[in-house]
Formats: sequence, C-alpha cells, structure tokens
Amino acid sequence: MISVLIGGTAIAQKTNEFSVKQTVDYGLKNAVQVKNALIDIKSQQQTNREFTANAYPQLTAGVSATHYFNIPVQTLPNFISPATYQVLVDEGVKNGSGTTITMPNGGDFGVIAAQFGSPWTAGASVDLSQIIFDGQVFVGLQARGAAMDLAKKTAEVTQEQIKANIYKIYYQLVVGKKQLTNIDANIERFTKLLNDTKEIYKNGFAEKLDVDKVQVTLSNLQTEKERIQNQLEAGNAGLKFLINMPQKEILVLTDTLSEDEIKANLLDTVYKYEDRKEIQLLNVATKLNGYNVKRYQLSRLPSVVAFGSYGKNAQRQKFDFFNKGDWFTTSLVGVKIAVPIFDGFARSARIENAKLAVQKLKNNMEATKESIDYDVTTARIKMKSAIITMDNQKKNTELAEKVFNSTKKKYEQGLGSNQEIYNAQTELKVAQTNYYSSLYDAITAKIDWLKAVGKL
Repeated sequence: MISVLIGGTAIAQKTNEFSVKQTVDYGLKNAVQVKNALIDIKSQQQTNREFTANAYPQLTAGVSATHYFNIPVQTLPNFISPATYQVLVDEGVKNGSGTTITMPNGGDFGVIAAQFGSPWTAGASVDLSQIIFDGQVFVGLQARGAAMDLAKKTAEVTQEQIKANIYKIYYQLVVGKKQLTNIDANIERFTKLLNDTKEIYKNGFAEKLDVDKVQVTLSNLQTEKERIQNQLEAGNAGLKFLINMPQKEILVLTDTLSEDEIKANLLDTVYKYEDRKEIQLLNVATKLNGYNVKRYQLSRLPSVVAFGSYGKNAQRQKFDFFNKGDWFTTSLVGVKIAVPIFDGFARSARIENAKLAVQKLKNNMEATKESIDYDVTTARIKMKSAIITMDNQKKNTELAEKVFNSTKKKYEQGLGSNQEIYNAQTELKVAQTNYYSSLYDAITAKIDWLKAVGKL
C-alpha cells in the first residue's frame, strides 16, 4: 500500500491486483463506452414502454371556465308578423334605442340580432379512447423484442472491442515486465563484469579503455531500464484509462505469460459465422427492418378506434358555479373507422424504401461473412507464423545467452578479448528484444484469432 500527502493529510491509495480476467470484468463494468451502450439498452426499454402505451386505453380529463365580455350575437330571420308590427306601431312602442317602432318599408322585415348564452360558462369532462385495430401499432408491438435484441447486440459488439483492447494492453505490459526482468539480469551481469574488469585493470592485464567500455554498456542498460519503466508506467495509466479506473488508484497486473499459454486451444479448423457478434447484430437488424416493411404494408388497412366522453357544463350570469344551479350532463360513446384511400403514393414509397434497407442489410451480411473468412484466414496464418517465430527467437535467446556466458568465462580466464564480450552482449540484447517482440506478436495474433472465430 502506498500513501501520499495531500494538503498535509495522508490518504491511502487503493491497490487493485488484477488478473487479465479481472481487468476485463472491471473494464466491461466501468468503461464509458460500455456504460453508454448499457444505457442505450435501458433507453430502448423506455422506448418500448412508450410504444406499448399506444395499445392501452387513453384517458384524459379536463376542466374549463369562460367569461364573455361580449356575449356572441347571432342573426335570425325576422319572425314578427305584420299584424304584430301594426299593433306595436299603433301603441307607439319604442325599441331598445328609444326609437318608435315603424312598419318595415316594402314588406322587408330583415333579420333580428340576438345574443345567446350567458357571460359565464364552465365545464368538466372525461374522455376515453381505445385503439381496436391499427396495423402499425400491431407490428410495433411485435417488433419490441427485436428492438431490445438490437440494443443488446450493439452493446455486445462494443464490449468485445473493449475486451480485445484490454487483452492487448494487459499482455503488452506483461511482456514489458518480463523484458525488464531480463534487463535487470543484464545489469547484474555487467555490474559483475565491471568489477572484474576493474580488478584485471589493477593487475595490469586490461586497459582503462576496457573499463570505460564496460561502464558505458552498463550505463546504457540502466538508461534502457529507465525508458522501459517509463513506458510501463504510461501503459499502465493507459490501461486504467481504458477500463475507467481512477488514475490515483494503483493497478498491479498479476498474470504472467508463457509460450504454452499462447499455444493452448488454438487453430480450430471449424468456425461458425453466427459466433461473431457482427453477424448476430446484422441478423437482428434485418429482422427489425422486416418488421418495418410489414408495418408500412399494414398501414393500408383501416384503423378502428373506440371512444367515449362524459362531461358536465353550466352557465351563469356571474361566477357562482359552486352555489346552487344546474349542471347539465353530456355523455357519448362511438367508434371511428379511418380508411386510407389515397396518400399520393407516399405509403408505396415508404414500403419500397424499407425493402431497400433490408436488401442493403443482406448485402452487408454477405460482405461481413467474406470479411470473417478473410479475418480467420489471415489470423490463422499470422498465428502459425508468430508461434514459429516465437519458438525460433526463444532458441536464439537461449543460444545467445550461452555464447555470452562462455565468452565471459574466457575473458575472466584471460583467453578472450573485451571486444568479444561486447559482441556477445549485443547479440544477446538483440536476441532478447526480438524474443519479447515475437512473444507480444504471438499473444496479439492469438487475440486476433479468437476474435476472428468469435471465441474471445
């Protein structure tokens, strides 16, 4: 456990000792891309709920109150008879304006302007509707499962990509640690060689130049060690970033890597397209687009909706609806049938467009299968080549180490030159570098192979 001082207070850093599987599990749980993909699944669930709601009864309620500053006026044909007019004229009756009523000229009795209604009106109602049949809603309900599968498969594709990247970075760091161990061994060798050379120099059997050369080589090894350590720290930070682990936490990699692990369970001759997440995703997308075609086709059928309403309304001369007074009831039920007749060929265009989308997905399916064949073929070739190269580089490293040890013994016995040691050390370093490069190439080839056959 490591402690740091922040603001004068000691805060313990959390240490995570992870195998590659634990690292993958952590990344699949915490990586931002995966989190967003899982949110997309939840979002699709809510979208499905929203669409399902179309098949449920729709119930609404409302209240209203209205005040007319000027009550609406309507005109009616004048229904007063000539005899009645004559009586009004004879009696000298006046109208609302104070003008004496006279007999209309030429028998044109005109119209009467009248106000209907009250200054205050109020109402409350409850409305219910229920879809009995709608082809698009029916197909939409069928497509809910496919829509959820699409969101899940999309998340799985994202998870697989994150998983492959985690494996590669994890093992890159593991190989780097193994390489660092060898550099430590080389430093130990040359530290001892430096001490031996100094003693030989003191005894007059070596030159000062020989001591300096060993010192330079040792310094170069120490510099290389520091460089690799910095690369490992940067790689560790990159891995934490990929799996969304806080940088302040410590990540310790516990897995190792051997040739036997790389060679285990490899190069199966049979693989299935359906094992690949991309094929699974395209299958679901094709099914979903098939529902889209069906949805537009069923939109030709009539839709049937039942509805009902119940309400109360009142009219008052002033705002006193909650006092005594009548509230009049209105209630109704009905069925509405909407028959599509002609929409300017828009429906036909939507159907054809949906069919074209299905055809594109089928083309993508065939292209993806060809791509999988190519991926598997190249991955198999790379895997075989990587294993052969790794085995050869392993043998070269072992041989170079034997040569170096033999040369060093000859030098210590005074039978070899200092230059031979440099040459042997250079060859050992090249062999080690090539070996670790081939080791990483082999594990990367294995990851690519497993991904190609859908078994990562």
